[in-house]
Amino acid sequence: MPGPDRSQAMDHVVVVLFENRSFDNLLGRLYEPGEVAAFEGVLGKELSNPIPPWADDGASRGRVPYGVAPNMNTPNPDPGEEYQHLNTQLFGVIDPQGNRGVLAEKMAAPYNAPADPGRVPTMDGFVADYISAFTAEMGRQPAYGEYAQIMTGYTPAQMPVLSALARGFATFDHWFCEVPSQTFCNRSFFHAGTSSGYVVNMSPIDSFPVHNTAETIFDRLEAHGLTWRVYCSPPARMPFTGLIHAARLRDRFANFYSTDRFFEDAANGTLPNYSFIEPALVYGHNDMHPPEDALFPGLTFDMPSSLLGGEALLAQLYNAIRSSSSPAGSNAYNTLFLVSFDEAGGTYDHVPPPPAPPPDPAAPAGQYGFRFDRSGIRIPAIAISPWIPERTVVTGEHRSTSLIHTLRQRWSLGEPLSAREAIAPDLRPVLSLETPRDPQDWPDVHPQPVPEFSQAMVPPELPLRGLARAMFFAFLGLGKGLGQTVPDVRPDATITGAEGLAMIYDMFGHMFPNLHAER
Repeated sequence: MPGPDRSQAMDHVVVVLFENRSFDNLLGRLYEPGEVAAFEGVLGKELSNPIPPWADDGASRGRVPYGVAPNMNTPNPDPGEEYQHLNTQLFGVIDPQGNRGVLAEKMAAPYNAPADPGRVPTMDGFVADYISAFTAEMGRQPAYGEYAQIMTGYTPAQMPVLSALARGFATFDHWFCEVPSQTFCNRSFFHAGTSSGYVVNMSPIDSFPVHNTAETIFDRLEAHGLTWRVYCSPPARMPFTGLIHAARLRDRFANFYSTDRFFEDAANGTLPNYSFIEPALVYGHNDMHPPEDALFPGLTFDMPSSLLGGEALLAQLYNAIRSSSSPAGSNAYNTLFLVSFDEAGGTYDHVPPPPAPPPDPAAPAGQYGFRFDRSGIRIPAIAISPWIPERTVVTGEHRSTSLIHTLRQRWSLGEPLSAREAIAPDLRPVLSLETPRDPQDWPDVHPQPVPEFSQAMVPPELPLRGLARAMFFAFLGLGKGLGQTVPDVRPDATITGAEGLAMIYDMFGHMFPNLHAER
C-alpha cells in the first residue's frame, strides 16, 4: 500500500445512522469529570425531572432523579417522538390540557408548543410526556417504576462497542439533530438539508415519498461524477432512505444493496465515495431504537435487543473498515467512518437544543405551524479515522447537516442544499493528525452476545405499529403517486404484519433489484 496521505483521508465516507437515542442516553457516562479537558455528560450533576401533580402514582416524590438503565430494552414502551411530544419534553408544556393522555395525531393546536417561540428549552417535561404517552398507548397511567425509566441511560460497560469507539476516536458532545420530531423529517434533513415542510412521518401518507422533492446529496454526487450506495442490514427489504427520497431517487433504486455487499466492497477496496448504512428498522431491528414489546403483552416483537443488535452491527462495520487494505481503492487510511443517530426519540437529554435557521427563510410555516427555527435534541455522533487522535472530544456545536456540508465542501459540489446546511460546521478539522494511526493499534471491540432473530418469532397477526406502520402507509402513498393500483386502506385501519408485508412486496418488490437479488 502506498504511504498514507492526509489529503486523501476523505476519499471515502461511510455513515451508519441508528435510531432514537439521545447523547445522555448512550454516551452521557463516557468520561468521568476531569478525565478529559471538557465533556458535557451526566456524571457529577444532579439531574432530574419533575413528576406532574396529576400522576396517579408517585407524585408525592416530587422528582425523578437520573439513573442507570436496568436492562438493554429501556425505555419500554417506546417514548413519544412526534413534534407534539417533543414540545412537552423540551418545554414541560401540555397545551391545551386536552392533549394529555391522547395519541399525537389527536392532539390540538398549539400542539404543546410554548407561547413564546423564542423560549429556551427547559428540558423538564420528559417524565410528564412519558406518563401522557404511556396512558395514550396502554389505556392506563404507568406506575412510578414504569415511568421513572425515561430518566435513565446506559454505562460504557453496557454499551462496550459504542463507548470504545467514542473513546478511541472523536465524540461530539454538542451534536444536534435537525428537527424536534421523529424519523422521516430528520432522515430527510440528513441527506437534503430540509424535509420539505413536513414534521411527522406519515401525515399525509404521501408526504415524503411523493412530495419531498428536495435535492439530495446523492443528486449532487452523481452530477459531479462521484459514486454512492445505500446498504441495508438484513432482514430489511424496503429501505427507508429510498422511501423518504423516492421523488428524487426512484430511478436509482439499483444503488441499494444489502450490507453483505458492503462487507465485500470494503474487503475488495471498492467502496463508493459515499456509503450510507441503514440498519434493519422494523422486525429484528438492530437500529438501537427503543422497544415496543410492552405494547403487545405475550408477543415477541423486539427480539433481539435492538441495542445489542446495533452494537454487533457497529462492530462488524468498524472491523470491515479497519481491516480494509486495498493499495489502490478504499482502505482504512482514506475512509472516514461516521456513526450517528437520526433523532433522540423521546429519550432524556439535559442540554437545551439551540435555535437554527430555517432551511428556506422565505418559505411559509410547515406542518403544525412549525417554522423550523430550532434544533432537535442532542444525539450521539462519533468520527472514526486514523487521522483522529484518541479520546478527542469536539465541544463545538455540530448538527446532522454537518455531514452533507462536509461532503459538499470536500468535493466542491456547488451551493448549499439549504440555509440550514450552509451554517453547519465542517467535520474536516477533526482530522488533525499529521501522521495516521496504524489500524493495528486501533481499539478492539467486543459486542455482547446477541440472541439470534428469526422471522418466525414475529406472529403474522401482530398489528403494524411505529416505524413499520409509517413505512406501510408511506409506501401506499408512493404507489398512488406512481399511478399504481393500491389497496384502499384507511389511515386508522388495523393492518397485520403479514398483510402489510404482502401488499408492499407485491407493489414494490421489483423496485430495488440489487437489494432483492441478494436474498
